[in-house]
Amino acid sequence: MATNLAIDDTLIESARQLGHHRTKREAVTQALQEYIERLEQQEIIGDFGTIEYEPDYDYKKQRNAA
Repeated sequence: MATNLAIDDTLIESARQLGHHRTKREAVTQALQEYIERLEQQEIIGDFGTIEYEPDYDYKKQRNAA
């Protein structure tokens, strides 16, 4: 899907050079992938402390079973 975006040339050129990308497209693709990963990580972090375990659950025993 072709998309036209007005992106600051200085900004994208800096990203391309720092990331050692050959093209602007590679730089933008990498940036979007990292952005998505960061958002997914933040979503997971939001789940910390919300998962309840059985009080008698022995994670060390379970780890050694594998």
